[in-house]
Amino acid sequence: MDLQTLKQLISEHEVQAIDLKYSGLDGKWYHITFPARRVEHVLQRGVPFDGSSIPGMSSVESGDMVLMPDLQTAQLDSFYAVPTIRMICSICDAESRIGIAQDPRSVALRAHQYMLESGIADKSSWIPELEYHIFDTAQFYSDSYSAGYNITSSECKDCLPEDFDDLDGVSRQGVKGYHADTPFDRFYEVRQEMVDNIEKLGIKVRYHHHEVGLAAQQEIETELLEFPKICDDTMVMKDIIRRTALEYGLTATFMPKPIYNQAGNGMHFHMLLHKDGKNVFYKKGGYADLSDEAIWFIGGILHHGRALIAFTNPSTNSYKRLLPGFEAPVKLFYGLANRSAAIRIPKYANSPEDKRFEFRTGDATCNPYLAMSALLMAGLDGIKHKIDPADYNYGPFDDNVFAWSEEKKASLKSIPGNLAEALCALTEDHEFLLAGNVFNEDLIQSHIKLKKAEHDAVYTRPHPHELMLYYNL
Repeated sequence: MDLQTLKQLISEHEVQAIDLKYSGLDGKWYHITFPARRVEHVLQRGVPFDGSSIPGMSSVESGDMVLMPDLQTAQLDSFYAVPTIRMICSICDAESRIGIAQDPRSVALRAHQYMLESGIADKSSWIPELEYHIFDTAQFYSDSYSAGYNITSSECKDCLPEDFDDLDGVSRQGVKGYHADTPFDRFYEVRQEMVDNIEKLGIKVRYHHHEVGLAAQQEIETELLEFPKICDDTMVMKDIIRRTALEYGLTATFMPKPIYNQAGNGMHFHMLLHKDGKNVFYKKGGYADLSDEAIWFIGGILHHGRALIAFTNPSTNSYKRLLPGFEAPVKLFYGLANRSAAIRIPKYANSPEDKRFEFRTGDATCNPYLAMSALLMAGLDGIKHKIDPADYNYGPFDDNVFAWSEEKKASLKSIPGNLAEALCALTEDHEFLLAGNVFNEDLIQSHIKLKKAEHDAVYTRPHPHELMLYYNL
């Protein structure tokens, strides 16, 4: 899109406001809005703001920053009653107008440039699998004297809303919800509207369905989309899912483990590299028809896997999902069609164009700009140093490792058991992220500080279940 096309869009739809979105280190969108008549000025000069007010972004002493909109991200935002165009921004230095080191979106742009300069690939394609729950209601509170939560779902007899009598008998109990058909899939039309809104913005959806969790767990999976735009697209999709649910009086969450002892929400990342129009990861005759570069890329991700988890699973709740028995990987290895593996090679992606692999550990509490950039940097480091997974007992293993003997399972490298452990791993292993100045020490330390504060806030609080266990001891 060019400026003239944008002005025509503003005129045709009588757009009154331009809404600028940008990402903090925490992966949340922030926004600032200005009258549409100022669009040309803002595109040239940006919008100054106080970066020190955004968690992890800057110190008070160097807080002056500028939001620079990306014209190519301009889209009508259908959720506002006032005609509005949304644009996604990079956070830039106030003087140079260059993306700052701690801006997540600029990290992704630098990671893409580093890949191009490496000569390994000229394009990277990704699929994020977005898993989430739709609840009828969600209430939660936490203070010095009380803590608790209550969630309801009209799909599940164990947690029906108070004013819902289940007179149609469609709510169920004690079964899995995977690919549940209507009418048991109560929110099919809500999910379809989410997909329609996503596709209207040019983001191609592969399919959507009810997931395993009976209490309205959902999944939307895209087709292969190009990096770094897929990072913007992931932020857009999460926003659409939340806002569509709210329009129906519902609430959507990407929380990895919102329900005890039920399936959790991951965000699996499929990835592949291209060069000169060919799939870098395909080579007929190798293991699963993977090229040497693919094996080394996998080796890099697994070798740096414990540190990567600090970006791909950056919440305390992430580790309540990463438990054996819920199709969530807890060991760092790869294998063909192996759902217990951190990296799975899909059997169905077997053509020269489609050959790829899937990193199954991540979840949507991550900042997509940082998580996907970190995965890309680890993989490129694996190719650069020809890291063979077999040299480190990272596989390939095609059987269910949970059925192995305890001694054999212990030989596999485990993912971190909690957020604090993941942050320690990142502290010890992040040199690969500094290549090409893609990440820098300040960003990494800011991320660690931000996430350690979250870990401590949870760790130091009494848990309601602790009162059940210990109150009368």
